[in-house]
Amino acid sequence: MTNDRLGIALMVLTMLVFSLQDGVSRHLAGEYNVLMIVMIRYWFFAAFVLTIASRKAGGLRAAAATSQPGLQITRALLLAAEICVGVWGFVLLGLVEAHAVFAACPLIIAALSGPVLGERVGWRRWIAIGVGFIGILVVLQPGRGVFSPVALVPMAMALMFALYSLLTRYAARRDSSATSFFWTGTVGAVAMTAVGLSFWEPMVLADWGWMAVLCGLSSLGHYLLIRVYELTEASVVQPFAYLQLVFASIVGVTVFGEVLETHVVIGAIIVMAAGLFTLWRTRAVEAAKG
Repeated sequence: MTNDRLGIALMVLTMLVFSLQDGVSRHLAGEYNVLMIVMIRYWFFAAFVLTIASRKAGGLRAAAATSQPGLQITRALLLAAEICVGVWGFVLLGLVEAHAVFAACPLIIAALSGPVLGERVGWRRWIAIGVGFIGILVVLQPGRGVFSPVALVPMAMALMFALYSLLTRYAARRDSSATSFFWTGTVGAVAMTAVGLSFWEPMVLADWGWMAVLCGLSSLGHYLLIRVYELTEASVVQPFAYLQLVFASIVGVTVFGEVLETHVVIGAIIVMAAGLFTLWRTRAVEAAKG
């Protein structure tokens, strides 16, 4: 049975938790190497994944069972790389601008769902995708002065997460969500340890406290997201994912002193409007098929 109201409430809370997580990540990555920060975060995440898997029916062996290990490894590595790029983007551009560009992720998913998943994208959604990318241009302002390649970092983050999401949907055709979750945490931890240990640097006690907060927020956010999808359908709660942009912007402005520039606000509104229309059309098409 579904519980849409509770699912939506938990989705809103999840976006708040992830926004706070991004704020802590930005603080730590401003002081220490990004790879080290993400590596430690993955250690905690892997422990959380293993704990969850061990309590399910069949234990770790059942969670790890897959007929498509190459796909699972690829999507796990893609997510780990996306997190590194994302945290780097928070430091370079700030939470407001980075999340304004990252909001294009649902549009990229819609655009790539055809070649990756073989899904048909109608003309209305293609128009919405085009409008959304106009919004990205408004945010980035490539024609104003000297365009900085740094502005493309959050766009790379959105592209990588979109590909990860599509591969996750592809993997779901044969694997359970528990199996994908297991591979995401364990492969990511191994990969980040391999690349992150050589960048280890001493961390002051106060920042170890912030590291503990970051790991706790990451695990809490993933747990809440699991509960959301247990309670209701993804199409019901997906529009509320845009609240992460709102919450992250509040953190950026109040904690890090970022400025809400007019072009960023206008561009973000265009992107969100296009994304919401795309989600609505996707749901309408699926309902018509059903």
